[in-house]
Order: sequence, then structure tokens, then C-alpha cells
Amino acid sequence: MRIAMIGTGYVGLVSGVCFSDFGHEVICVDKDPRKIEKLERGEVPIFEPGLDALMIKNVEAGRLSFTLDLASAVKQADAVFIAVGTPTRRGDGHADLTYVMAAAEEIAKAADRYIVIVTKSTVPVGTNAKVREVVAAANPDLEFDVASNPEFLREGAAIDDFMKPDRVVVGVETERAAQVMSDIYRPLYLRDFPIVTTDLESAEMIKYAANAFLAVKITFINEIAALCEKVGADVKQVSKGMGLDGRIGNKFLHAGPGYGGSCFPKDTKALARIGQEHASPMLITEAVIKINEDVKRRMIDKLLDLCGGSFNGKTVAVLGVTFKPNTDDMRDAPALTIVPALVGGGAKVRACDPQGRHEGEALLPGIGWSEDPYAAAEGADLLVILTEWNEFRALDLKRIAGAMTTARMADLRNVYSASDAEAAGFAAYDSIGRAGYGI
Repeated sequence: MRIAMIGTGYVGLVSGVCFSDFGHEVICVDKDPRKIEKLERGEVPIFEPGLDALMIKNVEAGRLSFTLDLASAVKQADAVFIAVGTPTRRGDGHADLTYVMAAAEEIAKAADRYIVIVTKSTVPVGTNAKVREVVAAANPDLEFDVASNPEFLREGAAIDDFMKPDRVVVGVETERAAQVMSDIYRPLYLRDFPIVTTDLESAEMIKYAANAFLAVKITFINEIAALCEKVGADVKQVSKGMGLDGRIGNKFLHAGPGYGGSCFPKDTKALARIGQEHASPMLITEAVIKINEDVKRRMIDKLLDLCGGSFNGKTVAVLGVTFKPNTDDMRDAPALTIVPALVGGGAKVRACDPQGRHEGEALLPGIGWSEDPYAAAEGADLLVILTEWNEFRALDLKRIAGAMTTARMADLRNVYSASDAEAAGFAAYDSIGRAGYGI
């Protein structure tokens, strides 16, 4: 199959590279000349483990190419995927579909034979029907179908998720479109991975419902963690006991400083907005959005307590600024709430992150950066573990404590324990949903 992928952001690039590895001929399209030039040099503009090698492999095999010319790519394609951004729209919380509709219109004007136009971007229910209308208006003579194919890629594990998915969701209106999508995903069909073929609206809803439910699990365990701190329970043990129940499962039950990233914040807001527009309020989702912001603010209170009630004049070492490990993505990361509160309170902040510095320098002005956690901790009054990178899971805590002016730790990912910290010489330690000391 010949595929055109419109948009070379996270979803578009990962999908395009993986489709080419399936054996399809893929042309990735973007409007940004610098991005295309970088890709043509074999440089990946995002950090995703394994993506650079897989991209180079398929470029060298002649199955993958990059271009600024959307019209040329569309004319060669059997299926065109729209994988452009759908950021939260200012003012109303809805997903901004400007880029989706603009891409649909451009595709329509360029196409001159039957194609399937596939929405890969996360879009509100009813969007694909609007795409159909836009395409028909722009090119009334075009023979085409519209399909919905939402992505379920975890940043940091995207290639594995694409190649070995829990499921693939495909929304279609005709048997012809279903056959094209079946041909595209044939390598997964042959290995018996679940393919859910449904209508357009159900496919769109599956994406939002899945992400909202995962956000609920994260938020629920964070609320339980807050209660654990009050009653003396250990949230790690509570999570383990809950997760062993097959009806619940252990994923997304890790207490922390709140969810972030490219999906959960904007998708929960969009789902809440869809419910409001259809007089069917998503009350649980709306509560999750509020509670998640409250969790981030509660983390600031923890740090304030460890600093004796004031950040002013304190030096704080922050380990991790990305919203999760194995990505350089800082969208809605807890660091974007917590670090400015430290700086605003008069603290001197030094951060260390294996991949987050490039984005962090622009998003977190007024802080210093260290190449390793030991340099970050030198002379610090407080150490904050904000992202659970593997590099931070086996630190020499005794060395860290010895380098600090005042050895205090806020372990916001529960990487260590109070006994670990105390044995290493920390004067104070706090975590999420577990007992601390020295506060």
C-alpha cells in the first residue's frame, strides 16, 4: 500500500516509520522546512527510544521518504492519514480542529482518484463526519471514504505499542474502506492482534473514553495516597493489593505528582466539553481535571513543609522535568507547575533531566541545569525527585546527602523509602502516600 502521512509530529512520525516497516511505501508530509530537512538528514526531532534506527533502516530500504509537497504525496497514495495537532482551544477547552480541517481541504484539492482519508489525530465525536463534508465541498467529483484510526501510543514505548498493540481501532462507513484499512494493518491481522472495526463515532469515542478512564485511575490513587498519609497506610501496598484484583489491574495505580503529557490533559478537557455540549455532563471526568490540578498544588505544600515554610534563599535540586521517563515531552508536566512555584518563592533551582533540558530551558526560565544528579545536589537544601528516570533509581544516596547543605528529600515518585533515606543520612524525607520523617 502507498500511504501519505500528513504531519510529522509524535503520532505522525512514529506511525509513518512503523507503517514503512510493515512494508508499505510511506511519504511523510510537513509544512516546516526545517523539520523535513532534519528528517532527510536522518535526524529525529523527538526523543523516542529506537525510532531513529528504525527510520534510517526504512529510508535506506526505499520505503520511507519526507516532503513538503502535500499534493504530490496525496496523488501517489491509496490512503492519506491526517496526524496533525489538535491542541486544547483557548477559552472553551475543546479540541482545536483548525489543522485537521485545513489538511482535509488540501487533501481533497490534491486528490484525483479514490482514496481513504484516515484521521489519526485525536478528535471529538463527529469530526470525521465534518471531514467528509469538507472534502466533498472542496472536490465534489472525488471518490473517497473517511476512516477513523485513533492512536494508543505511550511515549517512551511507542514502537512496541505500534508493533504489538493491545488493539487497533478502525472506524469506517463502507466495506471498501474497511478492506483498505485491513490491507494496511495486514501484518497485525496475521499475528492475531485484536482489530476493532466499528463506526466512525464509536471509534472516536473509544479514544476519549480510554484516556479518560486511565486518567481516572491515576487521579483515584493520588486521592487514596493523600488519605493514606492521614491514616498511616502505605499507598504502595494499597496499590499492590488493589492491582492484584484482575478486574482492576495494576497499571496506572502509581501515586505521583499528577498526570501530564500530550494526551490526558487535553483529552479529558475535550471529553468534558463534548459532554457539556450534548447535555450529558461528564461529572467524573470534570472532577478528575480539578483534582489533578489540586494534586500538583499539594506537592508544592509538601516542598514548602520540607523547607521550613519558605522557599526564599533555599537551593533546590530537581531531578526530572519531563512528564514521564523516556521522552523529552514536557506538555502539562507537573514540573511546569512546581518549578515556577519554587522560583517564585525565592528558591534557586538546579534541574537535571536526561532528555528534558532542551524543552526545559524555554519553558522553565530562571533555573540552572546540571549534567548529573550529583552536581545538581551539590550545596542544595532540598532534593526533589519529579520524574522516575532509570538514572535516578539507583543513586548513591549517601553521596547525595553528603553533598547537600541540608539533606532533605521530596520523593514524589516513591522511588526510595524512608529507611533508605534515613540510612543515607537524610535529615528529612517525604514521599507520596507513605510515612516520612523529620518534617
